[in-house]
Amino acid sequence: MQTQPISARRGVATALYELLNPIPLGFFVAAWIFDILYMKTFITMWTDAASWLIVLGLIIAIIPRLINVVQVWAGRKTPAGSPLKTHFWLNLVAVVLAIFNAFIHSRDAYAVVPMGVTLSSLVVVLLLVGNVQLALRARTV
Repeated sequence: MQTQPISARRGVATALYELLNPIPLGFFVAAWIFDILYMKTFITMWTDAASWLIVLGLIIAIIPRLINVVQVWAGRKTPAGSPLKTHFWLNLVAVVLAIFNAFIHSRDAYAVVPMGVTLSSLVVVLLLVGNVQLALRARTV
């Protein structure tokens, strides 16, 4: 059995990815909870906080997505049904939906309720499904 040494760059990139990847999920879940709170109470503080959380989650999501692009597409060959590719696509769709959600949350607070809550829910579900499928498939491989 021959093992290939992992380069220092690849190790740092993987460590940075693993460190930063869960942080946007936390921001998006908090924004989703704040959207639900706003829907129940109509206190505009909740929707303002949700919009800031979405923007912060998007800013922090940039670095892991760039590392993920290099790992999945420019790095070693990954098979078509790989959990890494599924994780990549689910995260990419979630980030695109979060960008639209940020624009929705830039509106007046009363205009956020139907579409903002729906987009926040979709973003959270996509990120959770991506992380769970990666964790479950990586265990069985």
